[in-house]
Amino acid sequence: MELRDYLRILRRRWMLVLTSTLIVVAAAAAYTFTVTPMYQSTAKLFISSSADGGETVSGAFQGAQFSQQRVTSYADFVKDADLAAVVIDDLDLAMAPSTLRDQVTATVSPETVIIALQAQDESPSQAQAIAQGYASALADQIRAVETPVGETEPLVRPSVTSDATLPTAPVSPQPVRNLALALVLGLLLGVGLAVARELLDTTVKSVDDIRETTDAPLLGAINFDSQIRTEPLVTSLSSHAPRAEAFRVLRTNLQFVDVDATTKVFVVTSALPGEGKTTTSVNLAITLAQAGQKTLLIECDLRRPKAAVALDVDNSVGVTTVLLGKVSFDDALQEHPGTGLAVLASGAVPPNPAELLQSRAMAELLNHAKDRFDTIIIDAPPLLPVTDAALLASQADGAIVVAAHGRTTREQLAQAGERLEQVGAQQVGIVLNMTPARQRSGYGYGYGYGYGYAPTPEKPAGGKRAKQDPA
Repeated sequence: MELRDYLRILRRRWMLVLTSTLIVVAAAAAYTFTVTPMYQSTAKLFISSSADGGETVSGAFQGAQFSQQRVTSYADFVKDADLAAVVIDDLDLAMAPSTLRDQVTATVSPETVIIALQAQDESPSQAQAIAQGYASALADQIRAVETPVGETEPLVRPSVTSDATLPTAPVSPQPVRNLALALVLGLLLGVGLAVARELLDTTVKSVDDIRETTDAPLLGAINFDSQIRTEPLVTSLSSHAPRAEAFRVLRTNLQFVDVDATTKVFVVTSALPGEGKTTTSVNLAITLAQAGQKTLLIECDLRRPKAAVALDVDNSVGVTTVLLGKVSFDDALQEHPGTGLAVLASGAVPPNPAELLQSRAMAELLNHAKDRFDTIIIDAPPLLPVTDAALLASQADGAIVVAAHGRTTREQLAQAGERLEQVGAQQVGIVLNMTPARQRSGYGYGYGYGYGYAPTPEKPAGGKRAKQDPA
């Protein structure tokens, strides 16, 4: 991945990064301001050998080397339970030796004979007493260990060179350090989660996703609109509304498909339900009719018809009644008020939709429609659950597949294309639906012209995406 890919991920997943950072910082703050403060006091021991005061320089040097070689071993005495027990008895402490051991550390400065003893405790005075008590007890233990049998003088002379001082400020917690580390850790965690989620996310969100999945061109992108349930039709929007402009872009791009054909028949479908294929087909048909084209919308989703409801036309008469010969094609047509769009509703839901749609009567219905209209939009069921849309696409000029931003996976989109190829149908193009309103670049030339394509749009406010079409 390149730097721009990471920047794109951060721009798309900024909410995840921010949330992760806030959680880590909040946890660090809760720990920092609730944990008991600890105070630390330090005492120092200086280790000298009997030879340090020798009459010759070489004797003093050998004594210093001897002390340096032994001083590290003396520091290890601090972890002895026996030494801790001695300090507990001397200070009359009410704690176990193992507990006291954990509160004391010993460090040796490189190439020196100085042992620094640090003691931590909730009480400043007790931390001072423990550090001083350990220094005295360790000095006594060193003398005892380094005194040869039968001798009274030890080979080394430990002495307390720096008494333990009374600490005035706690050494832990450190709010500034803890919160700074939490901020860095939270950002790293958030970025890591964002990258991982991006790599695991196989949904279609950009032009690149579509190009990697199918050879079909992207005809347009319909931006997300929170008012889609109450105002599903573009006729209820202002002429400059982003969604209305998006359908005009789609209408323009559709004119370049099969330019030599006098009549164009397009099936509008999707991979799965709920991706917005019905609202897309209805609004595309309305937009074509508003441009002066003689347009017919045929509701061929005979399983879950929704187009007639959206257009508020009678659904009792339509495709099924015409195919059964109960009503003529002309008598079944209805006009959507104010747009001039001709509508052929689905009619009664049949028990055998697939058989009706591949019948000779359906072929005759389409031929009759071609003689009457310039453009025919067929609202069809999703491709993957049933075969209806593929059967219709094989009789039409091609299929327009609607993919929902952040919902349709690349695999589902590829499988939808394969279904069309299996019946010899052409995939005219892809419409990316429910794209967020905030877009950066990639498809147009600014406000009012850039709603055709959105490469890396972000989620709508609140992180929720409405269902634009239950079909």
